Amino acid sequence: MSSFDAPNREQSCSARGRSNTPMQALQLMNDIQHMEAARKFAERILKEGGDSAESRISWAWKSVTARTPEPEEVEIAKNALQQHLNRYESDAKATTDLISYGESKADPTINQSELAAYSLVANLILNLDESVNKN
Repeated sequence: MSSFDAPNREQSCSARGRSNTPMQALQLMNDIQHMEAARKFAERILKEGGDSAESRISWAWKSVTARTPEPEEVEIAKNALQQHLNRYESDAKATTDLISYGESKADPTINQSELAAYSLVANLILNLDESVNKN
């Protein structure tokens, strides 16, 4: 709770100020529930986002932020996706470790290395400042 500047449960708080700290981002990127949510979102990206990396990234971005991504944002996410694909296509153990992280089961009909790579891209999008904080 302290990472998110929340009061302890022994006090009441009528309004909290908006804050965003590096600890929040670190916790969200590594939290087991956040990773499971990212993996499940990645499954939706792969099933509903289209056939190309660009369309999938755009679909995911719009689903989370309610806006179309800028071309340079798509390019950054696409480069991250390619780096993750390269890693997970050559490391089966890392792929299995990532997609089996948490209690929920990964969809067995989806390519595992692709699911792992898109899970990290989904995690990236879910961890954007505009995703975490309402404006």
